[in-house]
Amino acid sequence: MKLTLLGTGGSAGLPQIGGPDGRGDWGKTDPAEPRNRRTRTSAVLHLPGGNLLIDTSPDIRLQLTSCGIGRIDALLYTHAHADHIGGLDDVRILNRILGHPMPAYATAPVWEEVRRRFDYAFKPFGGGFFIRPVLVPQDIAPGPVTVLGETIQVFTQDHGFTTSLGVRAGNLAYCTDVVRFDDAAMAALAGVKVLVVDCFTPHADHPTHASLPSVLAWVAQLAPARTILTHMGPEMDYAALAASLPPGVEPGYDGMEIL
Repeated sequence: MKLTLLGTGGSAGLPQIGGPDGRGDWGKTDPAEPRNRRTRTSAVLHLPGGNLLIDTSPDIRLQLTSCGIGRIDALLYTHAHADHIGGLDDVRILNRILGHPMPAYATAPVWEEVRRRFDYAFKPFGGGFFIRPVLVPQDIAPGPVTVLGETIQVFTQDHGFTTSLGVRAGNLAYCTDVVRFDDAAMAALAGVKVLVVDCFTPHADHPTHASLPSVLAWVAQLAPARTILTHMGPEMDYAALAASLPPGVEPGYDGMEIL
């Protein structure tokens, strides 16, 4: 199976709004390096039975078209923060392509929050043309989940003031928006070969996101063959990271395909 990183940036993306000329604040990153241009974090897990979209970032239309992904067969939400659900309205186009309501998976508390913001996506579909997104919500809990005919594992992550879901499919794990892993999460990650993980800052943990020292400590424990950083903030310059990270650890970038 394959994972495509649609977006690898923080909640404000990169560049952030502002900057000396109003064309963007790049923080400590080099604007001449195209891999520093980061949209909000989301991904597609390509399963034998179809494409599973993980989160609908506000940038989802540009992400899917830039990556050449023209069809999504199911949707999974890791949590209900705005940078992970804000693009839900674009699901209506995915509905049109699919030809039916979108199977969608999240925990019950996440669905409660999404319903408050996008109540129209949960109304019954009466047939005809999709003028709004239409979801078929399914509650999930930590443990095995069958999606598009495949069994994946989801597990709870500490996201500071709330929780998020990590996703494991075979030997690949996708862990955005996490600041700490508890024992259950570490057990779910045991033996993973490819770890895609939140790394927002280079030095000290953010209240809700991991730092590079935390990630490297996890790598030492889990010993994955490959670790790829995502949800990177404005201090995380691509070239500086690529030159300084230990073997087997690398920064991700928008459009990156991981086999």
